[in-house]
Amino acid sequence: MRLLVFPLLLSTIAFCADRDFNGRWDITVLNEPKDRAWWLEVTGAGTPELKGRFVGFPGGNMEPIPQISIQNGELHFSVDKQKRHLEYTARLVNGKLEGTFHAPDQDLKWTGVRAELSHEKDDGTWREGKPIELFNHKDLTGWHVLIEGKESGWSVVNGVLTSTGRANNLVSDQKFWNFKLHVEYNVGPKSNSGVGLRGRYEVQILDDYGQAPNLHMNGALYSRIQPPVNASKRAGEWQTFDIRLVGQQVTIVLNDQKIIDKQMIDGLTAIATDPHEGQPGPIVLQGDHGPVEFRSLILTLLTK
Repeated sequence: MRLLVFPLLLSTIAFCADRDFNGRWDITVLNEPKDRAWWLEVTGAGTPELKGRFVGFPGGNMEPIPQISIQNGELHFSVDKQKRHLEYTARLVNGKLEGTFHAPDQDLKWTGVRAELSHEKDDGTWREGKPIELFNHKDLTGWHVLIEGKESGWSVVNGVLTSTGRANNLVSDQKFWNFKLHVEYNVGPKSNSGVGLRGRYEVQILDDYGQAPNLHMNGALYSRIQPPVNASKRAGEWQTFDIRLVGQQVTIVLNDQKIIDKQMIDGLTAIATDPHEGQPGPIVLQGDHGPVEFRSLILTLLTK
């Protein structure tokens, strides 16, 4: 019997250590081609019910991880996508994840920290500050491109901010915490864009007039929160968003119709450039998925 005690003790210690992988992780990737952040959720570590969800390279959806395991203190997960086998590993070092990504043509390193989520609620006690015009209708003052060295692809035409459809994403110089945001936009036929809140959470822009609701529809919190109705106008017509973000609680009004009401955001979306969920972040305008125009971007800070 004594011979069995020591292996059993080691096994128990290992399972306890494995549990430390549980939780939601915001991931910074070194030399990621599009300068994007990733997100990982692990549940059931230290039990036979180990599961995971992931937002990251190469796709943008929040998806369950098909193959995941923990071996000798190292987390392993993999996916076969677009005829490529992608492998991820991570170890816990001082409470953080230190990871690697391997594909047939690419290797990257990444680090993960536990998502720092706010407990603030949009409870009617927030006061509005002075509205801030994020776009001056003349040039790109107040904005910078996401990927340095890549052509902007944006111009201002008759006071309207216009993307060629293959533009560099734009990132506001200023960072914000709780706010409401008014956006007026015009999406081209079969085109696609988005507005990134705090550089983390994408409100989808899509030409989808008359289509059934889904997780990627116009006005959805991309791949996370699906509106119950489609309130889109036809491509080529000006549309409006009125968005409130308090902590991780979001409300979205599309074309004067409330489609998301104080729902919680579980984590980063594919547009994420700033993974630090407990800190202020920028506004991001997606320009690389097709033609889109913006004629108004007005942000109002919300404070106690």
